[in-house]
Amino acid sequence: MSEPVHLAPLPTPLRWEVPPRSWSTGKASSLTVTAGGKTDLFLDPERTTGLLNAPRLLGTPQGDFLASARVTVGFAAAHDAGVLLLWAHERAWAKLCFELSRERVPTVASVVTRGLSDDRRSFEVDGDHVWLRVSRLGRLCAFHASTDGTSWHLLRSFSLRSTTELAVGFSAQSPAGDGCTAVFDDIRFTPRRLGDLRSGDVESVESVESDAALSRAGQMPPRTGVASPLTYVS
Repeated sequence: MSEPVHLAPLPTPLRWEVPPRSWSTGKASSLTVTAGGKTDLFLDPERTTGLLNAPRLLGTPQGDFLASARVTVGFAAAHDAGVLLLWAHERAWAKLCFELSRERVPTVASVVTRGLSDDRRSFEVDGDHVWLRVSRLGRLCAFHASTDGTSWHLLRSFSLRSTTELAVGFSAQSPAGDGCTAVFDDIRFTPRRLGDLRSGDVESVESVESDAALSRAGQMPPRTGVASPLTYVS
């Protein structure tokens, strides 16, 4: 097992479950991660193979939380990305990405995996950085993004339908390229429940338990059919 990594904003040590090509920490607890080439986290619903070889640095806080960072990526190839992760186990996880699209446009995208992975684009970004935030609210998870670190936009809410502890962390990927470097700074962690799911307001006292989106996410119908066995590439 790797040595623990301590980032001051996070209340729990993190460990490399899959190590990167290189990594370093800097002032104000910034984190730089370089992924090797042909690395990704994706369980393709159209194939019998899946990639889970992108580096991932994870820690497991207790209870509800919000975790965010400004993500800056040195884009080179399509789908190069810096990533915030929520991870239950290899068949239940989600990633929020700042990635280069096939059209070579910086884009906020996300993947939610419950047995198999989906893929969703949210919006294009005019620049080399964006703020990403992942949240746990009981059985619900949420992804938000911001272009200024202040005003947050809800991208999606979902449930991983897992009763295990939920880890949070960082990753970088380069599925089609030779490697990618992502820098995470302005890292923040708040050990409390998000106040307003739709606005992303941390301070709102509105109970998200009454939010219809939470009910939908927590009561999604079970996946139908049986997934084919997957071959993981490490």
